[in-house]
Amino acid sequence: MSDASINPSDLPQKSESLLVPSKLMRRRNAAETRYKAYGIAAIVISLATLGIMLITIFSDGISAFSQATLRFPVTMDAATLDPKGNRDIAEMTKVTTVGYKKVLEKSLIAELVLRQVAVDGVSEKDIGAFISGDAPARLRDMVLADPSLIGQTIDFSAFATGRIDGYFKGRVTMETAKLDSNISPEQLQLADKMQEAGILDVRFNTKFFTNPDASDTRPESAGLGVAIIGTLYMMALVVVLSLPLGVAAAIYLEEFAPQNRFTDLIEVNISNLAAVPSIVFGILGLAIFINFGGLPQSSSMVGALVLTLMALPTIIIATRASLRAVPPSIRTAALGIGASKVQMVFHHVLPLAMPGILTGTILSLASSLGETGPLLLIGMQAFVVNYPSGPLAGGVMEPATALPVQVYAWAARSDPAFIERASGAIIVLLAFLLVMNIVAIILRRRFERRW
Repeated sequence: MSDASINPSDLPQKSESLLVPSKLMRRRNAAETRYKAYGIAAIVISLATLGIMLITIFSDGISAFSQATLRFPVTMDAATLDPKGNRDIAEMTKVTTVGYKKVLEKSLIAELVLRQVAVDGVSEKDIGAFISGDAPARLRDMVLADPSLIGQTIDFSAFATGRIDGYFKGRVTMETAKLDSNISPEQLQLADKMQEAGILDVRFNTKFFTNPDASDTRPESAGLGVAIIGTLYMMALVVVLSLPLGVAAAIYLEEFAPQNRFTDLIEVNISNLAAVPSIVFGILGLAIFINFGGLPQSSSMVGALVLTLMALPTIIIATRASLRAVPPSIRTAALGIGASKVQMVFHHVLPLAMPGILTGTILSLASSLGETGPLLLIGMQAFVVNYPSGPLAGGVMEPATALPVQVYAWAARSDPAFIERASGAIIVLLAFLLVMNIVAIILRRRFERRW
């Protein structure tokens, strides 16, 4: 029977148009819309959480980069600083910071009298309490370094104490001062008048980046100097130790190692090590590098070795993934023109995989930079006030601390001024991480090649 003989009544009486979506298509479109909404909601929630975290950190920590500072002329009283008057350094060292504190207090009181700045109910002892405890030590160091200063009048700047500093930053108020044994409302009123007279002002605190840590009674003089140096030493050592080992191990496993049970066992253990909690690496470093190896506790070298153990699995996995992403045709073409397997790997495959290798390595190092638990176990939470020597002079073996450990130490203290500095240290740490991520992006684009 031909098509011409088909009865029209046998054809379907109703057909669905392609321009009109069916029920199934409408359900699929609705599901797709929901999934898009879920994704957008997840991104919005993530960005909102990140924004809240950054706003909280910056609002609490940005004030750490400024400090209430006293500026007044100091008369170097020879009778107090050099009683015998012979300018003998050995004898001058016998004058403790107590004597220098008296000189500072006397000079500040004289300046207030000269400027006619006074508040009823404020004693000379209360005025002396404005001066930070680190000022007498700094003045003493200046005099011992240059004894000719004795008898002169010099312009001197000193940090105001934490309560005075907190008053100008909003942490301390007149109401809280009434309940605080370390400050009084009258002292705060005097601080306002001293600011009007130009004796006291709030300025950018460069010492926050250079000073070492300070005791609980001197939060105003606490800084990140030792922590920044220790962090730089550690990360430099981690790069030197982890990058060659991790890349070499990944190249061998991906390009040269035979496929057998032994290599399968190695791959499984590398994946497992990448998931091991960081605190376990701290216990391992304490047992092997300190207890067994005898390396000095809380040194940058031990911290770098522990962080290297943490970073190696991630670097190996990232490097293998980058090598695996290079098309097999590159390998085949290189071998086809007569290159050996070593030449094929190092002249053709590795350059093409370099952007991914560098990106994975830097991101792994950035993750290691924020680790605190393993560094606490090897003693880097110690109170370190002495700067380590240069790296070539054995500074990597001297006690130091790191930025995340310093954040932990300050956050554990009760004084609100240390909480402020902990937030400021987090901002510095975030700046380190931002720089490392920018470097990763630049290197990836610099070495990126098209095939």
